Amino acid sequence: MAQEKTKIRLSLDVSPELNETLDDLAMKTGTTKSDILRKAIALMEVAVDAKQHQNKLGILDEQRHLVREIVGI
Repeated sequence: MAQEKTKIRLSLDVSPELNETLDDLAMKTGTTKSDILRKAIALMEVAVDAKQHQNKLGILDEQRHLVREIVGI
């Protein structure tokens, strides 16, 4: 018997600027604001895990050179 996934609805207050950012990201990626928030949480989980293991999070170019280090997470 397959287990049913239960979803929990959250209510979130954001500034007009953050709402505009969410709208823009959703449009650029062809997804929804909810999807953007889910992906942001997943990315935050990766960042926190990396920090706990004394690793760093960054963006690499095609030649694997560090373009930007993500700090402050």
